[in-house]
Amino acid sequence: MEYTDKTMEHFMCPQNVGSMPDADARGAYGDPSCGDSLMMFLKVDNNTIKEIRYLVFGCCAAIASASMTSVLAKGKSLEEAETISDGDVLTALGGLPSMKIHCSNIGVSALRSVIKKYKIQIKE
Repeated sequence: MEYTDKTMEHFMCPQNVGSMPDADARGAYGDPSCGDSLMMFLKVDNNTIKEIRYLVFGCCAAIASASMTSVLAKGKSLEEAETISDGDVLTALGGLPSMKIHCSNIGVSALRSVIKKYKIQIKE
C-alpha cells in the first residue's frame, strides 16, 4: 500500500491536532466498519473558522484526512467550509490507496457535524 508524500507528512506531523476546552462547538464522526473516530472543535468569529482542532483515533489515512480537512477549513467562512468535499481532501493529499479512500470522509463528516452543532447553538 503506497501513501503519497503529502499523506505521510500529515500522518507524521498532523496539523491543528489537540483538544479545545473553550470551543464554540464540538462535533464527532465515527466509521464503525473500520473503527476510525474523530472529535472536532471550532472557534468561530464573525462566521469564520478562526481555530479548528481535533482528536482522532484511526489509521494513517484517517489521521492524514483529519489533518488536511482542518487545514482546508481554517480561515474559511462556515458556508465555504461546508462545501469542502471528500474529493477535495483526496486531491489535497494527492490521493489515497483504493482500500483507504473511504477514510477521506472522516474529516469532512466531522466538520459538517461540528458546523451543524454550532449553527444550532447560535439559534438557541
